[in-house]
Amino acid sequence: MPRMANIAANGIQIEYDTFGTPGASPLLLVMGLGAQMIAWDEAFCEQLADAGHHVIRFDNRDVGLSTHLDGAAGGDNMAAMAAQAAGKPVVSAYLLADLADDAAALLGALGIPAAHIVGASMGGMIVQEMAIRHPDRVLTMTSIMSTTGAPDLPPAKPEVMARLMGPVPEGREAIIASAIESSRVFSSTGFPFDEAKVRERAERAYDRRHDPAGMARQLVAILASGSRRERLKRVTAPTLVIHGVADPLVPIEGGRDTAASIAGARMLEIEGMGHDLPVGAWDEIVTAIAELTAVAAAV
Repeated sequence: MPRMANIAANGIQIEYDTFGTPGASPLLLVMGLGAQMIAWDEAFCEQLADAGHHVIRFDNRDVGLSTHLDGAAGGDNMAAMAAQAAGKPVVSAYLLADLADDAAALLGALGIPAAHIVGASMGGMIVQEMAIRHPDRVLTMTSIMSTTGAPDLPPAKPEVMARLMGPVPEGREAIIASAIESSRVFSSTGFPFDEAKVRERAERAYDRRHDPAGMARQLVAILASGSRRERLKRVTAPTLVIHGVADPLVPIEGGRDTAASIAGARMLEIEGMGHDLPVGAWDEIVTAIAELTAVAAAV
């Protein structure tokens, strides 16, 4: 079972838990837009722990049980998108750089000098920022179903953006039903869709804390942060980029651009994987991460 706790870092409170032996090689998991740490499935975390890692997952600011910036400016998605399209500054409560600073500060608060960092979706953007801003904290970096944020990359499919930008339903059951439908739209075409598991996670997430305003602030942070393509050329940490060929939200070109921007990065493309972490792909993903961390440990 994970060991849960809450700790002060970078001026906020961060909820986290851990798997595996504390003395093992540390591995930090960073989740994506509006997603709580429980989106990293416990069994997936255990697999990483069994591969020799002390696994840490946590709630980013504005989700779950970490600090929420209630009432902060910069949560207007439509205004942010309009400003971005017009080439004007995007007003945001914070940037991806601040989320990266949160994650680096969490490691410091836990007494961990450096860790292997793994991020999914917006979490991939955050770990990219960590590798740029805090290279001394990063042993290796794995960016999953993410992107450099370069404006010339293909956008999400229209039906996916409609789900992401659509109105938020009201009431627990309607919100959970909407989350299931969104997962169905985002999910892998080459792996089974486990509605029961998706429902259970959506229920847990709602009951921990449902905060659409927090998710909106995170989305604006992505829009305000711009491209990392040029800055990623400075990254020296051994890097693995994992992306589903069937990803409808962040097309695979985003992953390919990430790998091309970092010297020596390995690209793993998974056929049939969408914008999710299907159970059928776990073995391949965990093996690839373990190979990367093992090589880095041997240097």
